[in-house]
Amino acid sequence: MSDGTLSHVYDRLHTFGPEWGADRLTNHGPMAAEVLVRHGRAEAAEAWTEAYVRRLIELPSATWPITEENGCETLGEGNRYADWTRYFEQRLTEATWQEELALWRRLLPGIVAGATHGVIRTGHVVRALLAGADHEASRTELAHALALWAARFTPVPGALPPSGELDAGPALDGLDREPGRSGTVAERLGRLATTPAWPRATAALRPAADPQDVPNRLADLVAAATERYLRFGHGSPVLLVHTATAPNAVLHTLPALPETLWEPSLAAVWSASAAIYSAYGAETAAPDKASPTVPESDDPVARAVDAAVAHGDEHVIKFTDTAAEVYTRSGSSAALAAVERIRALIPATRV
Repeated sequence: MSDGTLSHVYDRLHTFGPEWGADRLTNHGPMAAEVLVRHGRAEAAEAWTEAYVRRLIELPSATWPITEENGCETLGEGNRYADWTRYFEQRLTEATWQEELALWRRLLPGIVAGATHGVIRTGHVVRALLAGADHEASRTELAHALALWAARFTPVPGALPPSGELDAGPALDGLDREPGRSGTVAERLGRLATTPAWPRATAALRPAADPQDVPNRLADLVAAATERYLRFGHGSPVLLVHTATAPNAVLHTLPALPETLWEPSLAAVWSASAAIYSAYGAETAAPDKASPTVPESDDPVARAVDAAVAHGDEHVIKFTDTAAEVYTRSGSSAALAAVERIRALIPATRV
């Protein structure tokens, strides 16, 4: 990984806020840039970032300090992002980033924060830190990521921890669709909580046998969600991306977390993926004839990343990264087909 490029990109992006536009769209810059640098596209990362920042808004001003005493009271207050950022930046001057990351345990119940972008942004920077990019810009990025999670803290209502016998694929297939099919993420998830079948469906997932089984269970969930994007992603091409990228972010973060947090993390991110899948997944699968053909390539991952760079959309870039990992782990042709599918569903971007 090119530490110099990533440090420069992070510094550039930290002058902007975590959201932009009237609809409070998430700033994906740090996440997509980390993907590009990780895959050896440092030059593309810088060019992409310079174009992307044109849509962003400045970092909001801090209001009043967050402390150990008042922190829990301000979880979920979106206007406190700058205050949370200062809080985490200060703590990171007093502790290692690994020690600070252990505050994950406080944030885990609110894992849907920013439609799961809090945990996803955290996962991307932790992956960079674990790969050796341990510099001031990366630690500052961790502060921004945790701040987004804290400011947009949102629980998954009505979900039960895994206690069943189903693997991730059948468990996703067993989820009913949210009945309203309209409104914001919070409104849709709120209706899920009043759906009688919802708690039982979330409990149907087979739990990890022990902490050492958690990486395998997460990898299974990432693969199942990635492959189901191929058939159900048209229900909401952007939101359904997060059913795969959120558990992948948790998977990346496990090596830096205490093992006592591994099983709770699996349970939390399963509930988030299941909720988004129920709320936004298409009710009818795309016909088999609509499945895209994956072109032959000596290096399918490199080809997929190059295609994502050319496409330009931040969700395509992040989903391609996750699908490439699924393919590398399992050889799943469906994961590569899902990459072709997302580029067809989401318009190309010239940021």
